Amino acid sequence: MAPTIAAVEATVVDKVPVKTALVSVYDKTGIEDLGKFLAAKGVHILSTGGTAAKLRELGCTVQDVADYTGSPEILDGRVKTLHPKVHGGLLAARGNEKHEAEMVQHGIRPIDLVIVNLYPFAQAVATGGDFAHCIENIDIGGPCMVRASAKNNAGVCIATSAAQYAGLMQQMNENDGCTTYDFRKNMAAAAYALTASYDSAVSSWLAGNVTSPPETHTIAFQVERPLKYGCNPHQLPAALCSVGGGKMPFSVVAGIPGYINLLDAINAWQLVYELAQATGKPAASSFKHVSPAGAAIGLPLTEDEKVVYEVKDKELSPVALAYVRARNADPMCSFGDFVAISHEVDLSTANILKIEVSDGIIAPGYTPEALEILKAKKGGKFIVLQADASYVPPDKEYRMVGGVGFMQKRNATIFTKDHLKQVKTKKAELPEAAQLDLILASVAIKYTQSNSVGYAKNGMMVGVGAGQQSRVDCVKLAGRKVSTWWLRFHPKVMGLKFKDGVKRQDRVNARVRYIEGDMAEAERAEWEKNFDSAPAALTAQEKDEFVAGLDGVAISSDAFFPFRDSIDHASKLGVKFVAQPGGSVADAEVIGACDTYGMTMAFTELRLFHH
Repeated sequence: MAPTIAAVEATVVDKVPVKTALVSVYDKTGIEDLGKFLAAKGVHILSTGGTAAKLRELGCTVQDVADYTGSPEILDGRVKTLHPKVHGGLLAARGNEKHEAEMVQHGIRPIDLVIVNLYPFAQAVATGGDFAHCIENIDIGGPCMVRASAKNNAGVCIATSAAQYAGLMQQMNENDGCTTYDFRKNMAAAAYALTASYDSAVSSWLAGNVTSPPETHTIAFQVERPLKYGCNPHQLPAALCSVGGGKMPFSVVAGIPGYINLLDAINAWQLVYELAQATGKPAASSFKHVSPAGAAIGLPLTEDEKVVYEVKDKELSPVALAYVRARNADPMCSFGDFVAISHEVDLSTANILKIEVSDGIIAPGYTPEALEILKAKKGGKFIVLQADASYVPPDKEYRMVGGVGFMQKRNATIFTKDHLKQVKTKKAELPEAAQLDLILASVAIKYTQSNSVGYAKNGMMVGVGAGQQSRVDCVKLAGRKVSTWWLRFHPKVMGLKFKDGVKRQDRVNARVRYIEGDMAEAERAEWEKNFDSAPAALTAQEKDEFVAGLDGVAISSDAFFPFRDSIDHASKLGVKFVAQPGGSVADAEVIGACDTYGMTMAFTELRLFHH
């Protein structure tokens, strides 16, 4: 290994007077106030082109870099500041006799402050510039000056953004026209972060335009919003970041989102965006801990559904219908959910959200009336995010776990009817409603922690089984939720007579516990306080008989069924339509089980693991 370079002898002082500044900015935002400030401080300014002209208008003493160096700008402006008299003034070590003698010998002026920003490379790419146009927007001289200034932070201060100008002026005002060593180091760190991000953007773009991309991948995170904490209160610092200098996929309209809120929002939004694309209908999802408790499309409700979901007298738009269905897949798990809606949120949907216990929502837009309702929810703490429906995530995804980096192509496949064409069973009928349910279930499990399966009926998820190591356990877990959903329509459950004043969520929880029936004595005593008289128990026989009437249910699995046991269990829950990737050594056994129960099964040839 080659030896490292020894430090150059230098004298480090805390306060460095700003006598000479080099100002060369592409984006001239804020330069007027800064220029007036520097003029008032009597700072000698070196500058180039349009920046120099602007500063002269403001009364600054300006010397053109070309006059200072004795070398004109050449090659269509590609070479302006790349000169020893510029970089010598930036890199000379203060207090180093040899450096100072060489500066005198070559007529080099020490530069104390550098104001530079860079060509808009990312903008050139984002606006669809061709290869030559993007290449021309790669800044060369700017990053060289930024890096040189930041390296020599013992004597030079570097500012790279208009957002830093106010702090710079305050620093100089408070220190008699000087910058302090601590301030210069902070500015140097920010400068290197900028050049690293800039080079990362160039490298990533160029790698996508060559036949042999490099093995080193670079990605820059820009903190856009500090967060209260990460997954847990002790995980600090935490932040929401933009990637590679790109735009954010959403904006915060109201509330203060947390780390897990945002994970839910991002996954939930992708789910409903894809579901709406695949079905052509409004879609909604109800997320908790980065998996859907429910998801649905906007289909009309039956009269019984209106009663069970407690929306009998409410006006329901197609968008509101989607959320009512999504919320009622598993209303106990949806308590405190994060909501995603594929379409503009209207007044009807906002009025439903108003009465539900929920943490926040993400949608592409809101009517004014709906927004006012949502902004007032939870005393103004309800989180409202507005998604950018035109945003396309980067093609590659990166993450770090335990100090190891992972990269993969984003799972951008949209599940559609085309994935249901390979029917493998004797029964081949897939009615339109069944196709919608299978699409819904497949898109939902795409954004569910694996292993996962999902049951759907009537355009809504009715059972989601997430994060189990055994696939049949997923089927059983989700199946228990299906039974609970269906039993909410049992006459004895629908007929429960609650006391006046029992809250909506308490009624939801009481019905679920009545269905489950496994209450300890103390719990039952508390449960019975919801009623004027204790309801008669819902017996195991009554539950079995009612569940036996369930039919036409669809199930989708994120990977193949390795054994027939999953099909055997699903048959007890009215499953008649199955979608799975296929590819197991037991495919024939699984197909045979489907044939036994009169099910239609399609092989999607698309695994949908999500971790």
